[in-house]
Amino acid sequence: MQLMDLDEPTEGIQTSIIKDIAKVLNEICKMREITIIVSEQVLSFTMDIADRIIVIDKGSFIHEDKRDAVDAEKIKGYLSV
Repeated sequence: MQLMDLDEPTEGIQTSIIKDIAKVLNEICKMREITIIVSEQVLSFTMDIADRIIVIDKGSFIHEDKRDAVDAEKIKGYLSV
């Protein structure tokens, strides 16, 4: 299995480019059959590329769902400071 690990890939990136990054990552996944692990705070980007969402707080998993079952408002609550 091939694995790609991305740590906040949208940080500092112009909003209009974020959708393009998601599209390219999805294409890479399909072409190479790789798994991507992403640490990210931009929920819309995460929802575009993820199969599963896990929220981690202080090193503990506090929420986990498949993308299709995600309650975006609940996740946004975890991400806000």
